[in-house]
Amino acid sequence: MSQRTDRIDELLRQEIGAIIAREIDDPRVGFATVTGVETAPDLRHAKVWVSVIGQEADRKATLQALGRAMPFVRHELGKRLHLKRIPEFHLELDDTVERGTRVLQLLNELEAGNVPDEPTPDGESLPTPVPRIHHVGDAPDEPPSAVEPPPPPRRRPFRPGKSRTVPGKRRR
Repeated sequence: MSQRTDRIDELLRQEIGAIIAREIDDPRVGFATVTGVETAPDLRHAKVWVSVIGQEADRKATLQALGRAMPFVRHELGKRLHLKRIPEFHLELDDTVERGTRVLQLLNELEAGNVPDEPTPDGESLPTPVPRIHHVGDAPDEPPSAVEPPPPPRRRPFRPGKSRTVPGKRRR
């Protein structure tokens, strides 16, 4: 891919995610995150990778609802972005989080000395959090420090009509 299509992919990912989060009021759309966009070089089509947390039926319902909302998303993108062509979107389920979770589960079972079992049949995409087991050589847990970071430096407010330069002096 070229740098231009990479920039457009990232811009579309951010804008589609913002539109889904703020402007789509469909109750079938669960917790969905746009994880990536791959546009064709001619900008006619784009794959939109979406990660959805929940059961398999919830994920399918969310993808179906998002598929029905894509014409609205294209319309909103047409108003927001200055592109010659807004691509036709094709939704794809991104299951990398589930696969990563499964790998972590297998590693935890191997570390505990258990034989890895088959994946859970309910299709839950995130595991239940468990406390970490400390090993010899681990750093001790320290509570977060109560020190707050310093505030950002204050800048003078901009006042229209007021120049920040002194008349007659040249800026260097």
